[in-house]
Amino acid sequence: MIEMSRDQERKARQNKRFINKETQTSAKYLRRIEELSGAPEGMKPFLDTLERIYVKMRGADIPERQKTIGTYCVMAPQELIYAAGAVPVKLCSGNYTAFFIGDDIAPRDACPLVKAVAGFKHTGLMPLYENCSLMIVPITCDCKKKIAGMLGEYGNVLTMHIPTAKSDDDIDEFVRQLYDLCEKLEGVTGNKITYDSLAAAFYKVGRVQYELSEFIRLKKQNPYLIRGTHAMAIMNAAAYMPAEVWADALRSVNMSLSLRSMKGEKVTGKKLPRILLTGSPIVFPNLKIPLLIEEMGGIVAGDETCMGERGMWDPPVVADDSFDGMIRALANRSLRPCPCPTFADNTQRIYRLKQLIKDNQIQGVIYHVLRGCLVYDFEYKRIEDELAKLDIPVIRLESDYNEEDVEQLRIRIEAFIELIKLRLPPEKRSETRREL
Repeated sequence: MIEMSRDQERKARQNKRFINKETQTSAKYLRRIEELSGAPEGMKPFLDTLERIYVKMRGADIPERQKTIGTYCVMAPQELIYAAGAVPVKLCSGNYTAFFIGDDIAPRDACPLVKAVAGFKHTGLMPLYENCSLMIVPITCDCKKKIAGMLGEYGNVLTMHIPTAKSDDDIDEFVRQLYDLCEKLEGVTGNKITYDSLAAAFYKVGRVQYELSEFIRLKKQNPYLIRGTHAMAIMNAAAYMPAEVWADALRSVNMSLSLRSMKGEKVTGKKLPRILLTGSPIVFPNLKIPLLIEEMGGIVAGDETCMGERGMWDPPVVADDSFDGMIRALANRSLRPCPCPTFADNTQRIYRLKQLIKDNQIQGVIYHVLRGCLVYDFEYKRIEDELAKLDIPVIRLESDYNEEDVEQLRIRIEAFIELIKLRLPPEKRSETRREL
């Protein structure tokens, strides 16, 4: 009995240390985001949401009786979850403290994101994870496959097998998986997914996509109306907010940015190098790379990561106005436009990057690779070769969920930004240094 009491006390001390460290790190990154100049009016709901989840250690802010469904990839359609009367939350995490705990659970070469997930589930201290009635794990890499097995020891898990191609047969197989997902969601929530509930979910998510399209239109204007780090905080907060709440909050930001545009207001009086961030996902609180870019004199003008605009950008196109037609539209939307490197042939991703470079007037690309994230690392050489044809400089940055590499990253990012400035004509180069 005495020994058990000591074990309980030791566990309680460990839990307290975990919570203190986790909340301190998250609060620090929130402060850094808030200290960046140029935040638009309307940012508070997004920052409050990140604070609620990672600093106050609470669950998602949803009605008490409504269930939450956790997802680990944008390929799990939100519409089906809403149609079942539940709310989706993304469980991918950039948490430093959970990563260190997961480092003792997952293999050394596993990616930091997977280690952070393992750490959170092992401690059982993160309400967002513990409150989920179901966790959906699309298998996009070997690490996701193994983490799905580990999560199954802690709770209710459904795996989705993502095909490596996008043929009609692959789409048909994915449609069958979506019907299996419907059945699973109905069993968990007790609500039948009907034609009407699915149509209502399409409308709900459609509002998000409309506001996001307006946000993207405003964000890519030159001069800059918003910093990329603020935009990435907004996109990260979408993981934990109901669709209608996030859409309303984003509408307020869009109105603020539209007013800035009409008044000719700018985030800064300097013309900063416009940088596209692509590669492995960047998840709060691990926003060190976008923060370093903008603290070192650049601006994140584009974000191609799957925690950014990619996950909600393409709306489903319903060619057949029936229940099956809507399911097939979700399958097509999830796979066909997706530039995820899990697909064997990913020429579509090259096209998408070139489109973003043109639309956002990009002057340099930072390719972010989480250590151990082989699917993204494998594609770097091809992307480097393609961007060389456009005379767009690109740099590969490998990072982990710790702060030991911050100074090294700072030096490399600063040098890359200076390189971009040196490539500009002399008259443009001087505009990056003086106030306009």
